[in-house]
Amino acid sequence: MTTEEAARIRLAERANHELADAPARQILQWAREQFDTRWCVASSMADAVLPQLASQVLPGVDVLFLDTGYHFAETIGTRDAVAATLPVTVRSIRPRRSVGEQDAEFGPQLHQRDPDRCCARRKVAPLTEALAGYEAWASGLRRVDAEQRATVPVVEWDARRKLIKLNPIATWSDQQVAEFIAEYGVLVNPLLEAGYTSIGCAPCTRPTVAGEHARAGRWAGSSKTECGLHT
Repeated sequence: MTTEEAARIRLAERANHELADAPARQILQWAREQFDTRWCVASSMADAVLPQLASQVLPGVDVLFLDTGYHFAETIGTRDAVAATLPVTVRSIRPRRSVGEQDAEFGPQLHQRDPDRCCARRKVAPLTEALAGYEAWASGLRRVDAEQRATVPVVEWDARRKLIKLNPIATWSDQQVAEFIAEYGVLVNPLLEAGYTSIGCAPCTRPTVAGEHARAGRWAGSSKTECGLHT
């Protein structure tokens, strides 16, 4: 570990302590003060809550969208609407290989046979490459999303990418999200009205039913619960 990395880890730990109960905008404002424009947000385009918040702090902020080649048309439409209506710079991040090229190399429907490898190639590796040049990035992780996310900090050290990571809405409840969407007229993915409570790639996502947790429709029928972006 370098001296600079150690300093960044201490910075993240201190910020997480000081901002633990801070409003989301204040957490993002801290990023603006620390890193100027050298930070970005990542969005799955389930909604535009995080892009909306970030644009209030840094107009023109980079919004990274992982275009895996497997998205629902509604998700692509939400991305395009966000780019057209918000003061942000949407960057569509694509894997090095197209779906067809991946099929030729590994066989068709890798997402069914080896979803971890598919996610690693179409999500994790592209995001890591795209984050080069930034000093921090923000995600929309929330503690209520899943048991595995119950202790998500508002600021942390991303050891894999050697960046500071912000989770500014980590403490938000579903009601807080809904109220923010209503107050600011935030764009939302139409699939949320069709029973999709968590939206990923089309082949690996289904609607949920009453009584299921929000992410039950992701990789249903398998033990997989995370794509690997946040682990």
